[in-house]
Amino acid sequence: MSARAERTEVLVVGAGPAGLVAGITLARYGINVQLVDKRDGVPVLSRAVVVSTRGMELMRSWGLEEAVRAGAPDVISRAWVTPDLASGKGTEMPLGSPTDEEAAAVSPCRPAWAPQDHHEPILLAQLRQMPTARVRFRCELTGLSQDQAGVHATLADRETGATRQIDARYIIGADGAHSWVRQELGIGMVGPDHLADYERVEFSAPLTEVACGRRYGLYVITRPDAASVLVRRGRGDRWGISRERTASQPRFDDLSEAELTRLIARVAGVDYLPVSIEGLSTFPFAAQIAERYRHNHGFLVGDAAHRMTPRGGTGMNTAIQDSFDLGWKLAWVLRGWAPASLLDSYEAERRPIGAHNVERSRQPGGARANASDALPWDLNGRLPHHWIRAHDRAISTIDLVGSGFTVLTGPSEPQWTNARSHHSRTVPVDVHVLDATAADALGLTPGGAMVLRPDGRETARWSEYDAKASPAALAGAAVQSAQPRQNVILLSTVVVSDTPLGFTVDNKITEQTSA
Repeated sequence: MSARAERTEVLVVGAGPAGLVAGITLARYGINVQLVDKRDGVPVLSRAVVVSTRGMELMRSWGLEEAVRAGAPDVISRAWVTPDLASGKGTEMPLGSPTDEEAAAVSPCRPAWAPQDHHEPILLAQLRQMPTARVRFRCELTGLSQDQAGVHATLADRETGATRQIDARYIIGADGAHSWVRQELGIGMVGPDHLADYERVEFSAPLTEVACGRRYGLYVITRPDAASVLVRRGRGDRWGISRERTASQPRFDDLSEAELTRLIARVAGVDYLPVSIEGLSTFPFAAQIAERYRHNHGFLVGDAAHRMTPRGGTGMNTAIQDSFDLGWKLAWVLRGWAPASLLDSYEAERRPIGAHNVERSRQPGGARANASDALPWDLNGRLPHHWIRAHDRAISTIDLVGSGFTVLTGPSEPQWTNARSHHSRTVPVDVHVLDATAADALGLTPGGAMVLRPDGRETARWSEYDAKASPAALAGAAVQSAQPRQNVILLSTVVVSDTPLGFTVDNKITEQTSA
């Protein structure tokens, strides 16, 4: 690496949701991470409007659930198909997002209809508070090369015109659909890049009272002179209208404010409506996925790895989970907890989910899906949720998952509680001894145990009758994935250090701790 170059462990290009989540995940492990973005700052338009069930579980693990939900209205995460908003006629359409009751059965969280312009600043503020992270806007990547040591990047300051060099062990391309990092890594895209042109107008107007008590997050308007999709953008009467551009219609950006106001009134089904126009945007519908998610020390996340139409609302939420998955795996490698081969599992595990969601978004009916079909792709086989008691309050089994390995065991076998050792160069292991009810709910036999990764996915399980059911069983060179269980979509092998694993053990349920 260059003697004059600034150095960091991970360089993230792009500070949207994908880049911010990658940065937060890495910084929580104490990894030096730098984010750069050529934009002036976070967006003022809403763009994505829903954080999924699993996305909210990650927000919860970082202490951000309440802040994100504070910007979300109390709506039904389904669509109402109707001639116009004021019409008394319509039908309900599932969007794949669970109802509150469906979410409560599988998670401590429910999805949040929180627009991107609300939750993105929350993620940015969180990252800026972390001592090993740095964020620079108005900073553009202009050069990139790799060698055996890592990556070498050239950055240009858009305000001063100055350039500087930065060396990093790894680079993450989180720079959107037209990713410069992807281009420099020589990775192509597969799939149609222009299915249709869409346009959107974002505005404020008193539509809640027009909806006559209906509180859907999305309305499909069918009347011919106003056919469009009406979406609520967070709390208050903030809304957006999207539609496909056609040759027979004038474009939104060709309409005067008065003409836009009359269009919005037709969507609402009223003669007059006070409207405040906030912004216009256009975007192509594309359904593409990167041929691969990695080249040497460079990785892709979010729209750089997959371009999805808004159908199904999976684009940003897939990006969030991509970044979390890659973030903890990079951190384990950089901390010396796992060999570099662990990074091969990022593409193996995340690309099939990206491909599924891209294909769903390509289908004309891709927005319509039952939660029973869509939710497993969001939760991705993580630990089942059950409420348990700890420290005189209720917490979820999801809350027990730590940043290293997490071992859950029943109350009958003392061997787990007698193990008390730790080695700083190995993956930390948190052991939680559950009561009989909680253990039974997870299918644990009284003296058995299960091992979880940071994403809550099970990697091993033992019964009390298994001769290998002991703390020493974790000290091998490899921890193999559990056999497929009902809630598991994908399997992988996680290889860990040859040195014995340490244990942090409590004889009762404990709070999640950071490594």
